[in-house]
Amino acid sequence: MFDFKNKVAVVTGGARGIGKCICEQFRKAGAEVCVIDLFDNDFFEGDLSDKNTLEVFAQKVIEKYGHIDYLINNAAPLMCGINDGSYEDFEYALKVGVTAPFYLSKLFSPYFANGASIVNISSSRDRMSQPNTESYTAAKGGISALTHALSVSLAGRVRVNSISPGWIDNSYKVYEGPDAVQQPAGRVGNPPDIANMVLYLCSDMAGFITGENICIDGGMTKQMIYHGDYGWKLEEK
Repeated sequence: MFDFKNKVAVVTGGARGIGKCICEQFRKAGAEVCVIDLFDNDFFEGDLSDKNTLEVFAQKVIEKYGHIDYLINNAAPLMCGINDGSYEDFEYALKVGVTAPFYLSKLFSPYFANGASIVNISSSRDRMSQPNTESYTAAKGGISALTHALSVSLAGRVRVNSISPGWIDNSYKVYEGPDAVQQPAGRVGNPPDIANMVLYLCSDMAGFITGENICIDGGMTKQMIYHGDYGWKLEEK
């Protein structure tokens, strides 16, 4: 379906989970893939919160390929909350989740090829929350806003979009019962549900899409939930 021969894709957090699946899909479509991750991978191991690390990584990509076509800001920030998170924890989460995507976009800006695309991985938590998730939620809200800002600043040169996954199980477990049935799509998501949209947004088929956030959550954020309606019941603590 996709042909990315002779294209260069940069994927942050590409060693595991959704990021790994994105890398696999790009490679299947013929692209060269450059990963940066804290975990073992075949291109670059490093901490995205560190400015010098980002600069060294970007330099390595450009020295090897001379340009990039796609930047996928996928690395997940630390999750902590107001009860247990420190100043340093919150700051680290924002560095990984917002500052690094901004700075990599800036570093690669002179080297984006014609038809280039940035895809930021946000989360459905950019619009809804559970208790004690402030650092992750703030970072995902930040990258959603960063997306439309970059789409305007880079207009005519790079298309910039974001994806907000809902519940994605990286182990490909098949859920049954309430976990699956509660979701309008009838199941929990898997990494290809996100990776396929990443490749679509990078392709010419999405050439008129920029500045958008696409929520892929099986319909969960579209449900109205009220105690006593349609079988929903709140059990008080």
